[in-house]
Amino acid sequence: MKLLGTDIERNVERDMFGYIPREYEDYRESRAIVKTEAAEFEALNAKIADVLAQFFVDTATWGLSHWERICGIPIDESKPVEQRRSVIKSKLRGIGTVTVDLIKNVAEAYYNGEVEVIEQPSLYTVKIKFVGKLGVPPNLADIQNALRGIIPAHLAIDFEFSYLLIKDVHNVMTLSQLEATTLDKFAGGA
Repeated sequence: MKLLGTDIERNVERDMFGYIPREYEDYRESRAIVKTEAAEFEALNAKIADVLAQFFVDTATWGLSHWERICGIPIDESKPVEQRRSVIKSKLRGIGTVTVDLIKNVAEAYYNGEVEVIEQPSLYTVKIKFVGKLGVPPNLADIQNALRGIIPAHLAIDFEFSYLLIKDVHNVMTLSQLEATTLDKFAGGA
């Protein structure tokens, strides 16, 4: 059984026998009763741990819909759990005065990678540059919606993505490394 990241290994049946007189261990009926009750306690403990896990975004599964409802996020159970968690985390982080750090925190919550935020006041633009990973994030639409929700309406949002260029590959990567790299990591790739 796993509870809040800590493994609790114990034999519930053995523990239960510790609470009754020793001679009961000799009877088949009392062993059967204790074994059955121990299984029920283990199942109950597992259910309690599962409910407790729903109170934390990082461990929630079936409770994500409750988090989404609390945060005012449309519930879309067809999305992967990690994407749903990142939307919730971003929404929770996006409360307060809009600063470069806040925008960075919100974008990184979705992207799970490093992001640079560049203010361009003369252009009335905020540039979000994805530098931690190559290619376009799979949940870009979610990132765009979250950032549009916190960045003032008079500012445009410009996205910049990182890709592999010829200079990053030529005389740097081996043929086997190139073959193992997917096309979406290259500029102009699919």
